Amino acid sequence: MLADRAIAVVAHGEVPNAKGSGRSALELGAAAMRDALRRSGIRLDEIDGVLATTPLSEAGDPFWTNLLVETLGLSPTWLQAIDLGGASAIAGVARAAAAIHAGACETVLCLFADAPSTRYLGRQGGHRAEIADPAGWGGPVTGFGLLASVYADRYGWPEAALARLAVQQRENAARNPNACAELARPLTEEAYRRSRPIADPLRLLDCVMRCDGANAVIVTSTAAARRRGLARVAHPVAYRELTNPDPRGESDDLLASGFSVVGPRALADAGLAASDIRMLQAYDDFTIAVLLQLEEIGFCARGEAGAFVLANDLSPAGRLPVNTGGGQLSAGQCGLAGGGIGLVEAVRQILGEAGPRQVVAPRNAMVTGLGVVPYAGNWGTSAVLILEGGSP
Repeated sequence: MLADRAIAVVAHGEVPNAKGSGRSALELGAAAMRDALRRSGIRLDEIDGVLATTPLSEAGDPFWTNLLVETLGLSPTWLQAIDLGGASAIAGVARAAAAIHAGACETVLCLFADAPSTRYLGRQGGHRAEIADPAGWGGPVTGFGLLASVYADRYGWPEAALARLAVQQRENAARNPNACAELARPLTEEAYRRSRPIADPLRLLDCVMRCDGANAVIVTSTAAARRRGLARVAHPVAYRELTNPDPRGESDDLLASGFSVVGPRALADAGLAASDIRMLQAYDDFTIAVLLQLEEIGFCARGEAGAFVLANDLSPAGRLPVNTGGGQLSAGQCGLAGGGIGLVEAVRQILGEAGPRQVVAPRNAMVTGLGVVPYAGNWGTSAVLILEGGSP
């Protein structure tokens, strides 16, 4: 469906992340939409498809997307809410592409907005409330602390590599005007090591900080982009996702995830090897998540991600730039809009609009997303999107 390059991401929009902004998800989403429309030259009445996440700051509203389009003045012929957590943004691009292929719409606004540091109403049910919470489960930080402990026991704790990654992403965020002001400050490896323990072996600076923000991309047909005379677009050429990779609980490997399946499949669909990827915008709610993805997708062997990070230049000038806008770790995690940070940065880079952090020859980008972290297991959803630059 994607390899024929019939679909194009033609614009991105984003508002600066902010801690405790006092703004609603609707306000933030409207600002991100206006930014995307301005960049694309597309009129509001030309948007005939809308996809959005339900924000943590508005959780429980069964008509969120209806309220959203009413508030924004949109009248879509295709409307969808998506709830894959951090995988929602890139999954949304794939679903928008499917809707365009099916003829349900032609120009889709994929909009992700949330304000969890102003108001947080998120709640998970099932085993979380019944079993995990009474035992002291602390949410994602507890889950990733468990994964990190398993990794440390099996391969040793790659502290030097995690420090390098944290410092590099801070340097990237310092060049990103949309990064949260509290995070876009210089960081040294020594300061990283001095940060307090949170969920052993994870430290404070291994973890994201919640903030408010919004981002968006506009997806349309390549034919429509050509009619507009656009010089460059980002083609989604491969997408794969997998949810609940061990449904019968047969694996005792807590580090195994769906990325070992979807990563190689997406690369094969795009006709690429991991070494062909020009930049990686990896979902990074925790530093250890980046290392696990490097190994599971196939950039390096299991247990070797620490050595890989130390041996390679991951800056925008390097061979494999990683999270060139700072990622969520250094730009801030704007709730369920957090997965859009890497997506928007990839589109921005491919369109050559990243300014002082611009990657040279941004021919392609891999963007990843991950969903919920189940109790005593690795994340539930693993998703990989590959974008390639080109003319319509």
